[in-house]
Amino acid sequence: MINKQAEVAQPVLTEEQMEQINFTLIEALHTNKQVYLTYYKQGECITETGFIQFVDSLGNLFIFIDDVFELKNKMRLSELIDVRLA
Repeated sequence: MINKQAEVAQPVLTEEQMEQINFTLIEALHTNKQVYLTYYKQGECITETGFIQFVDSLGNLFIFIDDVFELKNKMRLSELIDVRLA
């Protein structure tokens, strides 16, 4: 019950924000720069650090390798809230 109270609604991004996220993902992929990813999952906004390995805008997915465990994570682009170069 307490967890339900802490949940937040998924933020709705503008077209401009989505374009900026795509641009940053592609830049990070091509330059192999580390990024801070903020994404929405099960009522929470989570931020992780990692490297982008693959981006498929048409398929609405991307793959990043997290900094902590160096695991590959496949996620939907629609789950992203923010991406910033580290």
